[in-house]
Amino acid sequence: METLPCINKDDPRLRLKVENRMKNIFVTQFEETREEYENVNHIPVITETASRVLETGVNTLQRTLVLKKQVEVDEVDRQLTQKRQEFKGRMQALAQRRAELELKQQATKDRAKKFEKFVEDNEVKRRRALKKYQVARTQNDLKQNEKEELTEQLEKLQARQQYLKDRVTMYKMYEDYMMKMLDFLPENYLEYGADSLVMPIIRRHETLSLTHQDLVERLGQLVEELEQGQRSLDSLKQEHNTNKLMMNRELSELQTQWDRAKEKNNQTEMKLMMHQGQSRDQVEEVGSLLIAVKNLAEQCYLHHYGPLEEIDMLTMMDMVKEYILERADIVMRATRLIDSGSALTSATEHRGSLKNINSKTQLKSTSKTSGRSGLSS
Repeated sequence: METLPCINKDDPRLRLKVENRMKNIFVTQFEETREEYENVNHIPVITETASRVLETGVNTLQRTLVLKKQVEVDEVDRQLTQKRQEFKGRMQALAQRRAELELKQQATKDRAKKFEKFVEDNEVKRRRALKKYQVARTQNDLKQNEKEELTEQLEKLQARQQYLKDRVTMYKMYEDYMMKMLDFLPENYLEYGADSLVMPIIRRHETLSLTHQDLVERLGQLVEELEQGQRSLDSLKQEHNTNKLMMNRELSELQTQWDRAKEKNNQTEMKLMMHQGQSRDQVEEVGSLLIAVKNLAEQCYLHHYGPLEEIDMLTMMDMVKEYILERADIVMRATRLIDSGSALTSATEHRGSLKNINSKTQLKSTSKTSGRSGLSS
């Protein structure tokens, strides 16, 4: 017996679902006066606007339509009047703004004129100040130069004053000495007679003063000569250094040329030695050839050429050539004679052999005939 399957209560397929269905309603009113409900589908019957319905309505009165149009015209007139007022207000505002703009432009022009005048005044002031500055600067430069000159003069005068102070200080002891010596001098020491005791001292002082001046001048000249000699020495040193550099450069160039010439000379010497070796070999070969020619001339001497000692080398070679040609001709003739003699001997030998053969054949034939005759008998 089969059992039924167990049913699960939680199975969603076994649950009942109840939904709110939509209601379809035909609408004869406009949307402005219609109330909205849930789960309701409104199906409009009238699709035209209210004004269109009134215009096309059969039961609508003409007066009602005129009033409606009049209301619309009044509304349009009111809007037009409002727009005109707005336009007029805007035009007034625009005119006011234009007037303000003209005032601002006029004010700007006035300010520009004032500014141009201000700029011109400033330019004039600047030029005047620049000119004044240049004049003041020139005067300042002149004053500065004058100040420098005065300062230099002041320094010279101060140096001169210090020098004189030093000399006064140096000669102060002589003054003190002279003042002390006044008490010991006679009453008539101021007389400048020939017998005065002061005159020799004065003359000695004058002589020493002149000598001192000469020595000072001589010292100045020597100092100038020393400075000039020092300058000459410096110029000579500079010239010597310049000449030294130039000589070093020339010496380096000459050293380079000497190295190149030495290398070239070495190469030339090597070539010359090689050439001398070749020349020596050639001389030896020529000597050997001359000795060989002389030996051949001695062996191939012909009497019609004269004495052998007086014949030159070319004549010797011609003599050897002639001798060789004669010998070759003789050898050729001898060869021909030998060839002809051998040909004659071979011919005679051939003839003798033929004769022997003929005699032998004759003897054989006679012996055969005699044998045949003996048999037949």
